[in-house]
Amino acid sequence: MSSWRRSRSRCGIAQLLVTVLGCVAFTAQGQQVPASTPAATAAAPADARAPAKKASSILFRNVRVFDGKSAQVSGPRDVLVTGNRITRIAAGVKADSDALVIDGSGRVLMPGLIDMHWHALLAVPPIAVALKADRSYLVLLAGAEATRTLMRGFTTVRDVGGATFGLKQAIDEGVIPGPRIYPSGAVITVTSGHGDFREGSDLPRVLGAPGSRNDLYGDTAIADSPDEVRMRVREQLMRGASQIKLTAGGGVASPHSPLDVITFTEPELQAAVVAAKNWGTYVTVHAYVPDAIRQAIDAGVQCIEHGNLMDEETAKLMARKGIWLSTQPFPPELADAFPRGSDEWNKAQEVFAGTDRTYQLAKKYKLKTAFGTDVLFSGALAARQGQILASLTRWYSPAETLAMATGTNAELLALSGKRSPYKGPVGVVREGALADLLLVNGDPTADIGLIARPEQSFVVIMKDGVVYKNGLAAASAR
Repeated sequence: MSSWRRSRSRCGIAQLLVTVLGCVAFTAQGQQVPASTPAATAAAPADARAPAKKASSILFRNVRVFDGKSAQVSGPRDVLVTGNRITRIAAGVKADSDALVIDGSGRVLMPGLIDMHWHALLAVPPIAVALKADRSYLVLLAGAEATRTLMRGFTTVRDVGGATFGLKQAIDEGVIPGPRIYPSGAVITVTSGHGDFREGSDLPRVLGAPGSRNDLYGDTAIADSPDEVRMRVREQLMRGASQIKLTAGGGVASPHSPLDVITFTEPELQAAVVAAKNWGTYVTVHAYVPDAIRQAIDAGVQCIEHGNLMDEETAKLMARKGIWLSTQPFPPELADAFPRGSDEWNKAQEVFAGTDRTYQLAKKYKLKTAFGTDVLFSGALAARQGQILASLTRWYSPAETLAMATGTNAELLALSGKRSPYKGPVGVVREGALADLLLVNGDPTADIGLIARPEQSFVVIMKDGVVYKNGLAAASAR
């Protein structure tokens, strides 16, 4: 249930915190108010005294629907939202007398976007800040960015590394606006693996003990045996992880892991897979090179993150086994988080060079392919989340791109099974689905550039049946 329907005191806290964060503030109905206006600062005490009545239902009238699956938009339809669900899609839908009616005037209504490779705590701060800053500062940065993420039209993210459980709770309870979060919790890695940012002076680690402050905070977890892996996996599940993330090979950002290395042993990976399976969910692994990908598949892993350096035989194996590929169209600027010419910067160039071939193989062998951004250490790149999505049209049509970021991504989310934190379908516009919706000023299946301009293009943003932006109401008020 949204905060807009919760206690009066919580509404006041939400308004105050959002204003302090310097984001946008919201009225009790979820309508956007610029944070700099007197209405934003005055809203907290007013809402705390008497929350405004919420409409019993919301009717989108005269919209064309992109449902997250089809290759084209529908003819004129009405879409009724009751509570947090889509309850009726048809022409001439009747609504209650107190329903909020939004006249789409032929605009396209589509599902909220989904980013399947997001790091809420690491997207904005530079790497030196992310590793050393005060924890409360990093959490406040993440909260502010969560609101911006939602206002870019991304109503769901799968967070694949970081202790985002508290942030998720604050969003779910309505303390701050933000996307749904499918959390992995700590990135589980090995000594010297991708995710181990320690210095040599931090060694040796006692088996079973946390390796660094990042381990203590729950952002990473170093595990060097099957028993340690099982324990770290179970810790994440205890905290509320919807899926588990391990780093099966070397990475770009970590200082001690060449790209070509295989990190975990197969028994260690199997321990993670079994522990996750016992809880009804799955393991996804960071891996670039064929050997790391194949070992993970042999151990029972169901999803590969990145895969930028895979070869054709590995793509065939993934197709035969039905393994998911969660990959990203990395923008070159992502490497700017590191000094030009550094080892990390050079590794990034090698990874980026493999992106085109990875997408070509994914298309050739019809791999189950999910979209994500993996933005790290750059608020400027985070702001381009929709633009990164739009860049997929180098390989896919606009409709295919949108379907990947909605309905297809939702299929991968469904692997969490009963560990899914949200009960109901997302990523689609159909009766019974959760009401995460965007009303677009134009047709994104014809002009994908609309996704890259969310402030102008998304005239209505709804998540869980709550309207967080209604540009049509603002226009009518003027």
